Amino acid sequence: VFLGNGPSGICLSYLLSGYIPYFKRDSLHPHPILQRKLEEAPDTSILDQDLEYLSEGLEGRSHSPVALLFDTLQRPDTDFGGTAESVLTWWHETNRAIPHLVLGRNAPGGAWHSIEGSMVTLSKGEWMGLPDLPFKDWLKQKGRGLRNNRATAEDIAQYYQHYVMKKGLQKNFRCGTVVTSVRKVSAENVSGHTQEDLQENSDSLWNFNERSTEVFQVDGFFKTVRGDKEPFSVYAENVVLATGTYDSPTWLGVKGENLSYVHHQLSALEAAVRNNSIGIMSDPVLIVGAGLTAADAILFAHHCNIPVIHVFRRRVSDPGLIFNQLPKMMYPEYHKVHQMMKEQTAACAGPYECYVSFPEHHMLSFGKDKKCIFQDKNGYQKVYKVSMALVVTGSNPNLSFLPNNGIDLAMDSNQPVNPKRNPIDIDPFTYECTQEKGLYALGPLAGDNFVRFVQGGALAVASSLLKKANKNPP
Repeated sequence: VFLGNGPSGICLSYLLSGYIPYFKRDSLHPHPILQRKLEEAPDTSILDQDLEYLSEGLEGRSHSPVALLFDTLQRPDTDFGGTAESVLTWWHETNRAIPHLVLGRNAPGGAWHSIEGSMVTLSKGEWMGLPDLPFKDWLKQKGRGLRNNRATAEDIAQYYQHYVMKKGLQKNFRCGTVVTSVRKVSAENVSGHTQEDLQENSDSLWNFNERSTEVFQVDGFFKTVRGDKEPFSVYAENVVLATGTYDSPTWLGVKGENLSYVHHQLSALEAAVRNNSIGIMSDPVLIVGAGLTAADAILFAHHCNIPVIHVFRRRVSDPGLIFNQLPKMMYPEYHKVHQMMKEQTAACAGPYECYVSFPEHHMLSFGKDKKCIFQDKNGYQKVYKVSMALVVTGSNPNLSFLPNNGIDLAMDSNQPVNPKRNPIDIDPFTYECTQEKGLYALGPLAGDNFVRFVQGGALAVASSLLKKANKNPP
């Protein structure tokens, strides 16, 4: 059972539906050592090879060796601007399929359905694609091209839904489901149990391995068309956590943050502009944070001529600031925001109207009278009256369905799971949780934050599950 039907869950469903990747004969990978390794066992699928051996020595924009491996097999020289074709060929071997169920709140595509449809992705469009159906080919069929090499969130959400249909995966997906609990139970207690109608051929799902003494019980409900909640329980030897991190925005934890004019999602600013509750003549909007969502909010407000006060903790030149890691040519709009942050501080007026930045400041409180207080590194305080405040400093995964909110699974088991600072502790070549055998974590929960790199995790999980199910060729 997988929890989450975003790109990680879709990719894993594809692999477990019997779609097996092989090295394409006569293809040439630009990495000579990898090419030599691939030529050593051309008739053995990538899933059945030693992923640690294949990925050894690869470098790139991810800390996960398997993520780098699967990415470079699909897009061999993409980081150097190349367009070399994938060196993989896919075979559909139905005898190697593993029965599975993908549970998600939305349609396939996960959080991509919750993002403002016209938003343009940070990553290049072709990096958003899934195995064996290039994103740009799908766009071409729609008679569209990529704008500045990038895609809109709406396109991506549609592409993921199309992918599930095109590859015939829909029978494994149950949308509109909310999981409330995942816990280990004794397999003996389950044998007389019946799976509730989440899957028509349900018995195949709980043909447990004779050796299993414990299995996972996954409880939850699914929302019917009439809006009722129908409970379900399913049992599985393996559970994959692929729920992403879009669930709950981070709070600062300061006084007044729960007041009605303080929001934690960009959609609140869009709604306020739509219903004319803020406009050109309003008091400024306060935006707290220095990530890409904060930048999107600034661009949106700037486009609507709404005055902005921008407060963030870091120095503008801090190498950890995302803007200092993005190539200017590819991201002109984010480069513009970074320029505004540099040139238009309270200390020195710059060329941009309706915007002022306060680097190295942090919020102290939000007042009932909409007066907000923040402080600089020397302890000097400033007070501004605002029309609304938008706190966009990241988001946290919601793992309330796990015992102790999943904290025991994290790298630091004294802190909540956080994709950037404290991901779930996994084996890098199987993505199985170190603390709980049979439980796997994918995507942001495992520290992989980009669609192009979450797919390597799916490869690792599929390889591990095939070995467990003994569906490997001799």
